Amino acid sequence: MTTILKTMNLKKRLADEKILIALGGYDALSAKIADQSGAEAVYMSGSSVAGSVTGESDVGLTTMTEMATRAHQMASTISVPLITDADTGYGNPLNVRRTVQEFERAGVTAIQIEDQTFPKRCGHFEGKDVISSAEFEQKVHAAVDARESDEFLIVARTDAAAVHGIDEAIKRAQRYKGAGADISFVEAPTSVEEMERITEEVPGPHIANMATGGKTPIRPADELEDIGYDIALYAAEAFRGAVKTFQEIFNSILDNGSQEEIVDDIIGFNKRNEILGFDKWIEYEQEYAVD
Repeated sequence: MTTILKTMNLKKRLADEKILIALGGYDALSAKIADQSGAEAVYMSGSSVAGSVTGESDVGLTTMTEMATRAHQMASTISVPLITDADTGYGNPLNVRRTVQEFERAGVTAIQIEDQTFPKRCGHFEGKDVISSAEFEQKVHAAVDARESDEFLIVARTDAAAVHGIDEAIKRAQRYKGAGADISFVEAPTSVEEMERITEEVPGPHIANMATGGKTPIRPADELEDIGYDIALYAAEAFRGAVKTFQEIFNSILDNGSQEEIVDDIIGFNKRNEILGFDKWIEYEQEYAVD
């Protein structure tokens, strides 16, 4: 599916009252598996990409180029829209312009920028700070101006709730929506009551980040829909599951001197080839073979 069709499909889908579940990935394979599993959209998790690329925490170490490259790799392997985390936009409004252009050209459907200071931190970490709402408003203006298609969506995230409280976060989200943001993302509300205020007082569509162990109450998708959310985001669960699997498999091999104990816990050889489309490439090889 072309990027244009993906973006049109996301915009149209968000007009539906039924909540959309976005599964988080961090590379081409995780995105492909999410797509094959039936996800309507894939989310490129900044924290997961940070861990994958640098082996370090999500504290602003990844560059725009690294993230755009990864976004292109993920978008190229899926048939559904890709929503990407782009941190603070990697600088001032001028940097935001280039960030939007690079991500749109990479095949991304929607880009998320946030009002944290740089270097940023994961939305559920302590010690964050935010720039002024006026400064971030200009970043939103720059993002809207830079996109080539109106179907490419801008997600404006505010982290002000953890710094200045929910009232300030709601005021900022309202302001960013007025500046042209397509989707509102108030990060880390701490109660259902706060979540209800967000969807009632800020124009949507809205994203709810269901971060396991984070500050926001975990609620099933149908309840989030009732609250007024349009996207339920599960950003880093797959990455955290993969980390746990790596640890368990490596420890088992080192402890036992063999993979015998974990054979039943890993995907079969043929199933792996099926997921990766091995037969397709064999067909191509035969098609282009010299007689």
